[in-house]
Amino acid sequence: MSSRIDRRWLSVLYLGLVASFLAAGCGESSSDSIARADATGRGSHTVVIVLENREFSEVVGSEEAPYFNRLIERGALATRFYGLLHPSLPNYLALIGGSTFGIGDNCTDCLATGPNLATQMSAADISWRAYMGGMPMPCFAGVETSEYVKKHNPFMYFPSLTSRPRLCERVVPESALRADLGGHELPEFAWISPGICDDGHGCPTSFADAYLRRRVPQILRQLGPDGLLAITYDEGTSDAGCCGDAVGGRIPTLLLGPAVRAGTRLPRPYTLYSLLATLEDRFALPRLRHARSAPAMTPAF
Repeated sequence: MSSRIDRRWLSVLYLGLVASFLAAGCGESSSDSIARADATGRGSHTVVIVLENREFSEVVGSEEAPYFNRLIERGALATRFYGLLHPSLPNYLALIGGSTFGIGDNCTDCLATGPNLATQMSAADISWRAYMGGMPMPCFAGVETSEYVKKHNPFMYFPSLTSRPRLCERVVPESALRADLGGHELPEFAWISPGICDDGHGCPTSFADAYLRRRVPQILRQLGPDGLLAITYDEGTSDAGCCGDAVGGRIPTLLLGPAVRAGTRLPRPYTLYSLLATLEDRFALPRLRHARSAPAMTPAF
């Protein structure tokens, strides 16, 4: 009797191991697959807030950014994180596309072709929205309004998004974020480009800090058990760089959320490609372009 029970449980164990192996897929170890699949989990949210034009030293330790500095002890601060180049647009494109696409200015009629983080998520049936401060309507094709500028909205440069109405309509005014937070309806991935004063582009650092103080607490409450909030800047004001050709300045970048080790410092050199790699790894998506060789920010977790 005992031997029959033992054989039965051995069979169950064997079938469970086979199922785990098949779920892991090809091209990586089963343990890696499980770790990456569990990193977000449906029901949790990943949010990225992109602010503007500050060196690390202009924010970290600054009296103009008291809220950001309080957040540091709750999360993981990258102490050697760099923008790629100047001005803004190439950095934004790199954050969702893994490349600057040969673009070196804030052009408004240029294009970035091919897949990007948003099209990857759509193909994988991951819900997403990009919230744009000052944008007057979803999929707005204009160059600017009083608070919105296209150069801070990388999604509108990709024909792979703009030519597909169902995807383009996910690029929405930031007013939709207030509604989504109020209704506890955040998508699995949310991108936030605040308006040009709230992001610090046209106003002092204290304005961007006040924006974070208004917005971040509600986001943190709704991240879910495995959620992540990344706060970064597009570029600094210097030509400081690392990792080959990154010369966009040393910028503040902070990771927050239940899975982030509070009070962590990340001393390794990272660039915006590293943040993209981290996001793609969390959702078990293939890494795009230069993100393939960038170190992910895994020591934060």
